Amino acid sequence: MGCTTAAAFSPPPLHHHLHQNPNPNLRLLPRRSLLLLSTALSLPSPLSSATVPPPPDTTVTDRVFMDFSVCPSYFVNRTLGDELSLCADSEPLGRLVIGLYGNLVPITVSNFKAMCTGSCGSSYKGTLVQKILPGEFFMAGRQGHKGEVKPPSKLARNTETVDSKAFNLGHTRSGVVSLCLSENDDDDDVKLDPNYHNVEFLITTGPGPCPQLDNRNIVFGAVLDGLDLVTSIASIPTYKPGERIRQYNDFAEFIGDGRAKTARAIWNKPLKTLYISDCGELKVAKPTLSPSLP
Repeated sequence: MGCTTAAAFSPPPLHHHLHQNPNPNLRLLPRRSLLLLSTALSLPSPLSSATVPPPPDTTVTDRVFMDFSVCPSYFVNRTLGDELSLCADSEPLGRLVIGLYGNLVPITVSNFKAMCTGSCGSSYKGTLVQKILPGEFFMAGRQGHKGEVKPPSKLARNTETVDSKAFNLGHTRSGVVSLCLSENDDDDDVKLDPNYHNVEFLITTGPGPCPQLDNRNIVFGAVLDGLDLVTSIASIPTYKPGERIRQYNDFAEFIGDGRAKTARAIWNKPLKTLYISDCGELKVAKPTLSPSLP
């Protein structure tokens, strides 16, 4: 047998491997590196083992209704005072049905429901919608003036206003109902009462979200029926100050003139006397999930 040369058993050149590998960017890894890589891939990811918090419970546990009307004679007949519900020439606009998230924020829901039924010594019935911001929200439930809410005396202290879990829901669409904290417009002398309870609320009008309200107000419900009425309310004309008045007001606020805040109270006020002509509770036979998270 003839002798074979070492050249006959020499490995093929490197370019031969690259030609056989369909992806030349991949390089052959040493055995030790492959073992380490397979071990790392088999370990559980820290993110996969973390517990994902459950979504906020938006089960509708309670339902309330609110009827809205316009009183054309209110600006002429101021003797109506806080008896707007007795307006003789009232023009009904429609009804909202609001679903409340009693499992999520039970104290806020209980207080709001008590204000709708009048069981707390006060009621939203016969009180004004005091502010409308088109494309954002409208507000009601202000305390301190005629035609507005009388301070309630039988409400539970709302500890949810300092609970971070109460601020998990956002103002992402029209019809979201929330307790006004950042937008609260109650008179300062009313707030100084040691038994003060905030019952001012807002309803978003859409069509877009209101992210500036998120993490600042407590979302506790949503409009289940009557979004067309929400749109109608948003279209009511409001008082808009001129640019010069705004500049004067900014300057007055800068120098600490308390009248600046008083003057701003009428900004965005509806030019029609819009009020809650009736409200109350609707019994729920079986709680149901709201159509979507607000």
